[in-house]
Amino acid sequence: MPDFTIGAGHRVRLAGPVITSIRSSSETQHHRPVSSDERTADLSEIELPADLFYTPEHEWVQRVGPSSVRVGITDYAQAQLGDVVFVQLPSVGEEVTAGSSMGEVESTKSVSDVFAPLTAKVIAVNGVLEADPEKVNSGPYTDGWLVELEVSSVEVLDAAVSEMLDADGYAAITTE
Repeated sequence: MPDFTIGAGHRVRLAGPVITSIRSSSETQHHRPVSSDERTADLSEIELPADLFYTPEHEWVQRVGPSSVRVGITDYAQAQLGDVVFVQLPSVGEEVTAGSSMGEVESTKSVSDVFAPLTAKVIAVNGVLEADPEKVNSGPYTDGWLVELEVSSVEVLDAAVSEMLDADGYAAITTE
């Protein structure tokens, strides 16, 4: 089985079918995964909303205020991880640094770091995940969000998101 990287330097050996291609357009796309053995697989379709920003470490970022964002892991990442059984998140008020681990997602297959997409202060955590971590699987872009972060100004946030990937850019890195 191939390895999958979720976060800087963290590789996971997969035990099942692997998604080998994702495409995107201006609207949310659903993509049928392909098994590395049969080139077809019975996995759920992968969502890739065009209105979000993405990181190479498989986090998504949604602007929710002038200087704040909501962060989660992508549908692609949760599909590769398998059933999420535990989520460790930073505390409200904690400062996180871009590129550094700000938490962990534990699945039945592995434990993976979640990396801060920007340097910011944690202003909210999704407390629902403490009792229902599987929401990361069932709704990675909705009920399964992880944290909300706030930076010092609109300009700082504009600069940070301008360096992130759009849906097409993220789709390109998942097929490499």
